Amino acid sequence: MATAAPAESQRRVPRPRADAVRNRERIVAAARELLVEYGTELPLDEAARRAGVGNATLYRNFKDRGELMHHVVLSVTDRVTEHAEKALAAEEAGESGAFDALRTFVHAAADERIGALCPLLQATFDQEHPDVLASLDRLTVAIEDLIGRARAAGQLRTDVGVGDLMVALSQLTRPLPGKACLDFDRFVHRHLQLFLDGLMAPARSELPGAAATLEDLRKD
Repeated sequence: MATAAPAESQRRVPRPRADAVRNRERIVAAARELLVEYGTELPLDEAARRAGVGNATLYRNFKDRGELMHHVVLSVTDRVTEHAEKALAAEEAGESGAFDALRTFVHAAADERIGALCPLLQATFDQEHPDVLASLDRLTVAIEDLIGRARAAGQLRTDVGVGDLMVALSQLTRPLPGKACLDFDRFVHRHLQLFLDGLMAPARSELPGAAATLEDLRKD
């Protein structure tokens, strides 16, 4: 007896070609850099040029600027979370102290161009998209764990929160306006180190205001 042909819905969906996947990844990487440089008005033509693809390829993958920003935010958030979880694993294994784990994470997050998460502060960006919420929740849990461990070890001042850390990271990894400042990257890790020294306990001053959370930033 002949076997019935599989229903259309049960047929295997073809995988995208390897070159198509690479093109998409290059576009997201280029857009990540442009979000840091230009903010949410990143030029799409320049994103295509930097990715080494044509405009048609860009629009075949992303229908508009909003969709591209959505995927950049997810990509950066997930990559930064992986760095936080890796730092936590090193601390749990006794390979790193609590504050050293936080320090390692901060420098790794800077290299991911975390300033590209600026769309999260824009009213027009869909901050409530399920994928974005899930990605941010995972990131928040990981960073809060890092901060909590450093604080419990008596190595982190008690008046800072996740939001404070993220604001400083975003500001210190974002180039100043003007082409003359595009070589700013060579100073980033030096200034991050100064910032991290200021986070260490015992605190040498009292901070004004209250510690910020990621939720505070999104509401503002």
